[in-house]
Formats: sequence, structure tokens, C-alpha cells
Amino acid sequence: MWITGTTKTQKTSRLVAEFSKWVRQQLTQPSKKSPQQNLSATVLVLAANNHNRGGLSDRLSEAVEGTYPVICKTPVGFISDEVELFWPLIFEKLQIKPQFPLRLRPETEQELATQLWREHPQWNALIETTKEYRFVRETLDLLQLAGASGIAAEDITLILEQGLGNLTEDAEKLYPIRGELILQWRNWALERGFLTYGIIYELYWRYLLPNAQYKHHLIRRYPAVFADDTDDYPAIARSFVEVLLDGGAEGFFTYNQQGKVRLGLNADPEYWEQLRDRTIVETLSVPPNTLVTEELAGSIVELVSTTGYGVEIPDFIESIQTISRAELLRQTAAYIIHIVKNQEVAPEDIAIIAPGLDEIARYTLIEILSASGIPIEPVNEQRPLISSPLVRALLTLMALVYPGIGRLLDRDSIAEMLSILSQKPIVGKLVPQIDPVRAGLLADYCYNVDPELPDLLPIDSFPRWDRLGHQASTAYQKIMEWINNMRSQQYKQCFLTPTIFIHEAIKHFLGKNNYYDYDRLSALRELIETAQHYWEVDRRLKQNEPSFQTQAVTVAQFIQLLRRGTITANPRPIRQFPPKKGAISLATIFQYRSLKTSHPWQFWLDASSHLWEKGGAATLFAAPLFLKEWSGRTWMAEDEYEMDQQRLQRIIRDLLGRVTEKVILCHSDLGVNGTEQMGALLPLVQGSRQVSFSINNPTN
Repeated sequence: MWITGTTKTQKTSRLVAEFSKWVRQQLTQPSKKSPQQNLSATVLVLAANNHNRGGLSDRLSEAVEGTYPVICKTPVGFISDEVELFWPLIFEKLQIKPQFPLRLRPETEQELATQLWREHPQWNALIETTKEYRFVRETLDLLQLAGASGIAAEDITLILEQGLGNLTEDAEKLYPIRGELILQWRNWALERGFLTYGIIYELYWRYLLPNAQYKHHLIRRYPAVFADDTDDYPAIARSFVEVLLDGGAEGFFTYNQQGKVRLGLNADPEYWEQLRDRTIVETLSVPPNTLVTEELAGSIVELVSTTGYGVEIPDFIESIQTISRAELLRQTAAYIIHIVKNQEVAPEDIAIIAPGLDEIARYTLIEILSASGIPIEPVNEQRPLISSPLVRALLTLMALVYPGIGRLLDRDSIAEMLSILSQKPIVGKLVPQIDPVRAGLLADYCYNVDPELPDLLPIDSFPRWDRLGHQASTAYQKIMEWINNMRSQQYKQCFLTPTIFIHEAIKHFLGKNNYYDYDRLSALRELIETAQHYWEVDRRLKQNEPSFQTQAVTVAQFIQLLRRGTITANPRPIRQFPPKKGAISLATIFQYRSLKTSHPWQFWLDASSHLWEKGGAATLFAAPLFLKEWSGRTWMAEDEYEMDQQRLQRIIRDLLGRVTEKVILCHSDLGVNGTEQMGALLPLVQGSRQVSFSINNPTN
């Protein structure tokens, strides 16, 4: 069954109902399969992302009251698990070293690929016109795009030459080198048992899925597949689904023509839609009480196109218009405070949606609203791990214990560490025993600068140490003694690995504090997991290359990796229990649409920005060339424009389908960089009625 419909047409609810019906049939009808097959069979459920996967799994389990086993995964999660589970079949085929695979995180993949490729004789020419980080990321993403589409890595060079052509003569000459680097990285990683998303995709469609033994196990395990939001799935996911269908499994799928959120990020919705030809199609319509009808959405889309004239803007669309961006942020926050204080709307019924959230907008909105007692929560915020003071303090501590990395320290980092690690719970909050002023004095007088072995000197090294007070002196003495103790263990080779060191430091300095919020605990959790992963990779490298590098160099590289800000404190968010309630949602367009949620009130920030039309970070380099529908001809500026227009139309229809009361367009004549904003939504802004309210300036 192919269940199709636009936004908020209850497609997922329909899928859950079909699942419940299917389970009842299995429990009441005698099975034709053997008892062994019945014991090993379960249902494969697929969701577009981890957030939706958790919610869908809960709904399915509740629908059948836990009477039938359910495996709910994302397509990439399923493929990754299959590659690791059937790894022996793969290394036998490739004739590589039989070792357990180790999956690399994206930031580790970036680091190792950069080190490998820097040895290429033409490396400087490759990164002459772009930043090194961006070039490496784009090249690795090409392997991922090819794998998700079922294209051999050897064909990437040809695709780039055909699709991008002679955009510039220099770029065209570098396409073969880029393809060469991809193959070099893939082979290097496989020899050491490293897996990345790009390599996993290729191993699955190229070696595992065609394997008759694997196909037999796959078909036997899953008598049915239920897939939600298939418009966000990669092409190779359709390949294993069709293997199941060909093997006799039943299939139930949902599809949203206005969705396609991950188009440009490995998804191939048009290729997936072709699957409907072998299904029973059921089209769901928008409920009659919906705020935005299909006709109205079409009129608004027409207005933002070049042909829209004389379209009447509905009353539920209003605007806030200012000259400067700073004033827009203040006016938007003031209006939200006004409607919340007057009980027109609750905070949890408001969503602020932006094409891109810069730090200025994020900070301003959070500070003003929080100061007025209105909670606001960024959706899936992925701030650099190094932005956490706790993490910075622990890294400073590490540089004091391990020899040879004193160049990574300075007095400011020492002072911050002393203040953070001396915190004690007092009257329900954390209070540093060494305040910032005393911490600065200690860093100035008691920190011994040494590139090889930096040290904290005894407190009497400060001539006026009596000015510090008993509390600060005692706290400093305890920190210094702990460092000396750990350093002696390190000298004695007591297996004090950096992972164990971080664990011991957290347990000693932070373990007794029960006042850390979710964000701080998330940062500590991610630091531990990152350290574990980093030294697992280091251990694997030393197994293959015994003279790889010393532990001190590895520790220094680990600290520098974190300081570059490439690792986030929330890469795989854990659902909070209980979830945060009563807060305004602050999200980018991509984040908001991925959540598949809705709000009575939506604030569209920077409504006239050109970023509404662009894919931005949600579109990978050369992504259109790896879609199954690509014709093979050169990708032109006209093609890019058409794709942007289609994306904008989907965004408008999708967001309008997720609002139930009011849309506020937030426009400023000048953008964050001072340029005039003349984006596609400007006619909609100009035709809307401006809000009117009076409230004291919340920043006063």
C-alpha cells in the first residue's frame, strides 16, 4: 500500500492503523511459514530520522500493546547495522584483513582523510581556491552521495566531468585528482577496518545486497516492511525494500509530495515514488477544518513567484517590518512577550523559524525572552563541544598531566580551570570556591609556563597568598595535589589512558555536583564518548602502523580537534524524560520540517532573505548529479534556479500546512551584513498587514 498526501493529512496515523491491522491478522491466522521462520521473523519499520523513529516506534508498540516485535530504524541505521552484522561476507569478498569494523565519526573521518591527502603532490593546488576543511568535507560527501545512489566510487570523476563540466578550467583539471583521492581514502580505510557512511553505503549495495546468502537471511527475517516518509530516503533503501517485496513481504509506505526535506542530503524522492507502480495507492486529503487549504497555499506560492499579481493576503498572515536587523530582533521579541503576557498564546504554541540561525539572532532572542520569564528552547542545538566551560577546564587539566603539550596552555585557560573545578553546591546552586579574580591571581603567580612540563606551583609562590583566603587556598591545594597524583600515575605507566583520565577527573571534581542541567550533562557525555572513540581509532592505527605517533602527540591532536569546534555537544540527542514543556521552539527551516511538528503560531524570521530560496547547509556539493533522474547533461545555472524555486514552494506549502492560527513575517530592510534584503518572500511581506502593539522595550 502506498499512502500519499500533503502535510498534516494523517499519513503516519494511517500507517499505524495498517500495522495494527496486519498484526491482528498474523496473530489470528495460521502462518504458512515454518516454526523456525516464525521465531526469527519480525517487522521492519523505517523512519526518516532518529527523532521520528523514536515517536513512531512508541506509537506502533502502543497500537498493538507490545504483542508483536518491532524493529524501527532509519535507512542509514539499518544499512550500517547490516554491514557490521554480515561483515564476514564482505571481507571474504574483498579479501581484506579480517578485523572487526570500527565506524568513524564524521569529525574523525575528516581528520584522518586530511592527514592522508596532505601527502598528495598537488595538494596545495587543490585547496588554492577553497578552504582545506571545506574541500575535504565536499570530497568525502561525494563518496557518500555516490554510495547512497548506488554509484561506484570509480565513476565519481566521470560524473563530475559530465555534470559540472568546464565551470572553470582549473576545476575541470582537478576532477580526476579528486576521484583519485576518494579511492585512496576508501582503500586506506578498508585496510584498517574503518567504516564511514560513504563506505558503508557502497559496501552494502555493491557487495552485501547481491549476495544470495544475505538475501536469504533478509527475506526470512522480515515478512513485512512499514516505511514512513519515504520521500526522505536514499535510493539504495528502495533496493533492499524491493528485495523484501520480491521475496513475498508485504509493504506499507507513506509519501509526501511537499516533503522532500532531505533532497540534497542523499535522499532521492523521485526514484522512491516510482515504487508506487507496484502498490495499491491511497491518497489522503487535507481535513476540512484546516487553516490553509490547497487553493490558498497555491495562491501564496503564486504570489512569491514571478507571475503572481493581485493575490489577496489572508488575515492570518501578518508582518513585523523594520529597517535594521537588530531592531527586527528586538521588535519580534517584544511582540512575543506582548502576546504571551496578554495570554493570547502560550509559549509552547509558538515556533520561530529561520532560514539560518546566526549567533546574534540566537543570543538576542534567547536573552530578551528569558529575561522576561518566557522559556525558549533551540531545536536540536549543535553547539561546538569546546563552547562548554566544563569541557575546556577538563582539557586544560589534561594538558597539565600529560607531558609535552604545554604550548596548548595559557594563563586564561588555567584561571578558568581553577574557577570551574572548584565549584561546590551551595544553597541549590554551584558556587566556585576560587572566584575569577583569585583564579586570575593564581594563574599569574603560581602557573609555571613550560612547553614540555607546565606546572602549578605551591601557593606560597604568590608573595601575598594570604590575600586569597582560606577557602580559595584550600581549593587550590586540592586541585594541585590531584594533578600531581595523576601525573605520578602517568609516569609509572599505570595504564592511565586519556579516556580513564577524563572519567576520573569528572568523578573527582564534578561527580558530587547534582546541579548540572541537561545541556552540561550532554556535553560531558559527549566528551567521554568522543575520547573513547578517538583512542579506539588511535589503537587501531598503531596496530597497522606501530610507529604511528606517541601518546603525547595524540593527546595534543585530540585537544586541538576539540578546539577547532568540529565536534558538537549534541550530535545524537537523547530524548529528554520528561521532555521540556512550555517553551518556544527556535529552529532553522530544515530542523523544523524534519521534526514533522506543527504550532498554532509561526514567526518566519528574515522573511525577505535570499536564504529562504537556497538549500544552504541542507544541500551537499554536486548532490543533483547523483539523483537517479539526472539526465547526464551539464548542470547549469538555470537548473539550480529551478531547483531553488521548487524547494521554496515546498517549504511554503509545508510550513503553511503546519500552522493553525497565525503566521508572522519578520522582515528588516537590511540584513545581518547590512545589504538590502530582496528575497522571494518580499511581495508576501509587502502585501501583509503589520502587527500593532504597545509594550515597554524589554531590553531596558
